[in-house]
Amino acid sequence: MTDTLDVTACVIGAGPVGATLATTLAAAGIPTAVVDRAPLPPMELPEFDGRAYAIALTSRRLLEAAGIWAHLPMAPQPIRHIRVRDGRPGRRPSSLGLDFDAAGIAQGEPFGWMVEARALRVALNARLHSLPNLHAFAPATAAIRRDADGAQIAIAGGPLIRARLVIGAEGRESPLRAAAGIPVTRWDYGQTGMVGAFAHERPHRGTALEMFLPNGPFAQLPLAGPGGFGTAELPHASAYVWSERTPLARRFLAMDDAAFGHELARRLGGHLGRIRPIGRRWSYPLAALWAQRFTDQRLALVGDAAHGIHPIAGQGLNLGFRDVAALAEEVIAAVHAGEDPGSALVLARYQARARPDAMLMLAATHALERLFGTDLAPVRLARRLGIAAVDQMPTLKKAFAQRAMGITREQSGLLGGQRL
Repeated sequence: MTDTLDVTACVIGAGPVGATLATTLAAAGIPTAVVDRAPLPPMELPEFDGRAYAIALTSRRLLEAAGIWAHLPMAPQPIRHIRVRDGRPGRRPSSLGLDFDAAGIAQGEPFGWMVEARALRVALNARLHSLPNLHAFAPATAAIRRDADGAQIAIAGGPLIRARLVIGAEGRESPLRAAAGIPVTRWDYGQTGMVGAFAHERPHRGTALEMFLPNGPFAQLPLAGPGGFGTAELPHASAYVWSERTPLARRFLAMDDAAFGHELARRLGGHLGRIRPIGRRWSYPLAALWAQRFTDQRLALVGDAAHGIHPIAGQGLNLGFRDVAALAEEVIAAVHAGEDPGSALVLARYQARARPDAMLMLAATHALERLFGTDLAPVRLARRLGIAAVDQMPTLKKAFAQRAMGITREQSGLLGGQRL
């Protein structure tokens, strides 16, 4: 006989967004299951692979409430300063720039923290296995059926899971979204995003750099250190997120470390001294994605299954965490009120919260990519003057910075620091 497991919610996809949602619900006392086709990466700390996440202040609050932040095996790097410049590869950037300092923005809190991907995975795994009412199945294949009364998730070689709600957190090519017949709109930017890290000679002092270049933005993001990344001459490290026209990106990715490092340095400038690429290089096509609705019968979509944005503002994962907070709060409130947490009413409340926020961020990143992705001289001059003008407007600067941190007016709940 097949064993049966009854839970309130079953999350499909154990990536950072799905695992955080499952952990948040379970930490609130809600029976939860999480299923992923791939095995969970091992608990052992692997070698640095070049990937890191920029975690906004409000996202940190969510991770703290879920008990994940405390399990990070190494201290993350605070981002205390952000420099924004417009330029061209190999040339000195415009002197008309925009500089942010975290002091005075949110009680002196950093703009965010750089967390290595391996560290976040270790913390997620530790928390997934520490909660008694959270059941993880990975690797596992599942057949999912939804109807008005609930959902059934049949694990191959495992139990039959009965849930009130199924959550699709499988990424941009979500099978659950496709099975629900939810239409998707896509925009191809004709760019490839390259992600990795490099060791450097001079300390970054917690400063991030956003360079707007003709073929796409280039970001340098500080990593914790020094030590363990390079040599005695290159003891510090930063991550890069480099958007480039796809034909050029392919050429760069085929280069050896020395040539690739030279191209990095041309975009970075000399403020960090000598540099050398470390870890792996990662790349992916850049496109925006928008699901026409975030819900279906007994189904909610979160993260990249619901929306995908250009990395120009570094907000993709943080936007997924905002979905997590919105859905978790609605499910928790429904359970406490004796409501059905998978009902159409609860799902409508989730969509009403998450959809406008995601649309605003998608529109903003799309507009930024269009504005800063042209090299026409009049447009280039106008945007440089605009950047310089914003730098002289403290109120507007603060509003931009708070938005990047995820802070909104009258913020409450998990993103506002509320505990479960």
